[in-house]
Amino acid sequence: MANTIKVMIVDDSAVVRQTLKEVLESDPQIEVVNVAADPIFAQKHLETTRPDVIITDVEMPRMDGLTFLRSIMEKNPIPVVVCSSKTEAGSDNAIKALEYGAVEIIQKPKLGTKQFLEESSVRICDAVKAAYLSRSKLVAGPRRPQPDREIAPKLTADVMLPKPDSDRVFVETTEKVVIVGASTGGTEALREFLEAFPEDAPGIVIVQHMPEHFTAAFAKRLDGLCRITVKEAEDNDTVVRGRALIAPGNRHTLLKRSGARYYVEVKDGPLVCRHRPSVDVLFRSAARYAGKNAIGVIMTGMGDDGSRGMKEMHDSGAQTIAQDEASCVVFGMPNEAIKLGGVDVVLALSQIAPEVQRRAR
Repeated sequence: MANTIKVMIVDDSAVVRQTLKEVLESDPQIEVVNVAADPIFAQKHLETTRPDVIITDVEMPRMDGLTFLRSIMEKNPIPVVVCSSKTEAGSDNAIKALEYGAVEIIQKPKLGTKQFLEESSVRICDAVKAAYLSRSKLVAGPRRPQPDREIAPKLTADVMLPKPDSDRVFVETTEKVVIVGASTGGTEALREFLEAFPEDAPGIVIVQHMPEHFTAAFAKRLDGLCRITVKEAEDNDTVVRGRALIAPGNRHTLLKRSGARYYVEVKDGPLVCRHRPSVDVLFRSAARYAGKNAIGVIMTGMGDDGSRGMKEMHDSGAQTIAQDEASCVVFGMPNEAIKLGGVDVVLALSQIAPEVQRRAR
């Protein structure tokens, strides 16, 4: 199994360890090389085995997951995926974990729920692969070849709303709306992006791939750091200057328009591009209801969610921006949008907010 991604699982629940092992090893590209009941055992394993990726819980006996994460990043950096429960306290801890260097967060499995396992298995494996790609980006040398694997067909934004009408005429308003999509590495990218805006910034709507209950803590953290207001989106929230709305985990968020007023619709629906919320759904809604009044931004992330939606935004007259490879943790989503011809300009992360403000004026 020389071509597999080697993973260590650290969790104090034997049931969770076993379930995660089964989920990960259902993917032929992933091999679980060690499991540990707490960080102390994990540190002993690390003396003899170096995995490519570590999955760890936050709340564990003998040493908490945050201390373990900081120790890893200080002594011998290995990409870490945090697997935490959806409790409010756990959500706050997971946000801190991202600040300390975790690449991704995923929901802890809800055992016995068939739909959860079916939907989350792909997301869990994708999180591990994204973490591995971030390692490959930082460590010199060629990436390991990965065998081809058949996966279930992905649903597109068609399941949520029709494609934009190419003949539709948009009445241009004095207000621009900024539409943003991000995934792996996006939590810190969004922090830097939003911190750069002044109090009178144009209204912003964001999809960041993140589990249910984590987005509220994430928005609260950003609200305390930024000059603009940041909140988790609620159904019918108005998109106004000086405020960013972040799509809630496990709910699709769409941009809508009533006269000169832009607002968001938060709704249930199937996974789109294996995600809920989906960037493609948000971007398509912007293409349908904002057209040339929108500015689209696609940031760091694994996969292709958002690429088709950004092309639709571009074709409807929106101005579109992609984060460049050098500043991305994973260049997947921006790269796919670029390849489809949906991107006007490619910029370093530090240049995106100033460019958005320039175009909004």
